[in-house]
Amino acid sequence: MSLRTGWVVTALALLLASGTVTSCASPPGTDTGTARTTAAPTGTGSPAAPDGSAPAATTPTATATPAPSPTPSRGAPTLNPTAPRPTGTAGSDEGTDGPTPAQLAGRRVVYSYPGLTPPPALLADIRAGLAAGVIFFGENVSSPEQLRSVVRQLREAQQQSPVQAPLLLMTDQEGGLVRRLPGAPELSARRIGQAADPVAAATEAGTGAGTNLAGVGLNVNLAPVLDVYDVPGNFADRAERSFSSDPDVVAALGTAFIKAQQRTGVAATAKHFPGLGTAPANSNTDTGPVTLPAGLSRLRDVDEAPYPDAVAADVGLVMLSWAVYPALDPDHPAGLSATVVERELRERIGFEGVTITDALEAGALQAVGTTGQRAVAAALAGMDLLLCSARDTGQGEQAAAALAEALTSGRLDRDEFTAAADRVTALRSGLG
Repeated sequence: MSLRTGWVVTALALLLASGTVTSCASPPGTDTGTARTTAAPTGTGSPAAPDGSAPAATTPTATATPAPSPTPSRGAPTLNPTAPRPTGTAGSDEGTDGPTPAQLAGRRVVYSYPGLTPPPALLADIRAGLAAGVIFFGENVSSPEQLRSVVRQLREAQQQSPVQAPLLLMTDQEGGLVRRLPGAPELSARRIGQAADPVAAATEAGTGAGTNLAGVGLNVNLAPVLDVYDVPGNFADRAERSFSSDPDVVAALGTAFIKAQQRTGVAATAKHFPGLGTAPANSNTDTGPVTLPAGLSRLRDVDEAPYPDAVAADVGLVMLSWAVYPALDPDHPAGLSATVVERELRERIGFEGVTITDALEAGALQAVGTTGQRAVAAALAGMDLLLCSARDTGQGEQAAAALAEALTSGRLDRDEFTAAADRVTALRSGLG
């Protein structure tokens, strides 16, 4: 049987038995925190970004196409069955009639900040219930002890918030070049794929990543990468971020990583849907537009092939690419396309958890306009969480303000908006 078939059988049996670079997509040049082990991309397509790419220039506004009504969702999987569940719509605030538009908007925004100390403005936003979480880069980390202290400050601010759910505290800890913290996982995805026992190596990497992050108080990892590279040395392969050029292998190893990590209580993120495996070596959505003219059969039979297994493994989040895929939608980057988000990922693949953008400041979105315009366009497409990773709390505030205004004006449908906030709150409530 194929690796993919074998993995499905194994999964069924188990079920029956029981910074310099800023975006998740970019290649080398990654910021690795204290360890500073290697340069890695971040962001949806880069090793060094978080998904936190370099700030993008503000350009003229582009009109976003409204997304179709989303498919009803049960929300993200609960990683901690004993954690308190949200009470009321979007985790309605106790003692009030419900969250304000500003609070609903904030529950869909992930913030970032420069340096080693969270700024007072960020702590104030958290206390007011205006933030869903925080992403960390190497520049935010001097030692595990220092990061634990920061996490305590953020959690104390959250405890004063009307939102009764933990913050999403995340980073990129893929392994190899892309690590924000020293330590596990040491192996890159490529080296895991080349191991004598790849599934065992992927399981060890997932366990190591989760244990490492949980040890400093983080609860979300923007990993693993499920990109299936097509040509050696291309964008996904040159930084060793792809497990294999075989979608069955990527599916098996990505699923092993996801399951092992989520057993530690740290949510996993499959990225970068529908796939960056055909991106040339010099392509980088952090710095500019990228179009990948792969045919529909390549996209569905190869690039998207690992995602049904990840969904079956209850992966907590899926990050979408900022590349344009003409076979699916010739006019919008994947993360701004209702066709890709709602029809391809939600309806065809069956994902019901939390969708998250790559770095909102990515150069690939220059034509979309300001931070606020990008945020609203992503929400219209069906994205749940917006990743503001420019190391500037003002970026997150601008995104949240634009979402709140679009919600109040009726440009964003309140029921759909609340459903997205509910998915995020359900994820938060299942984490420590």
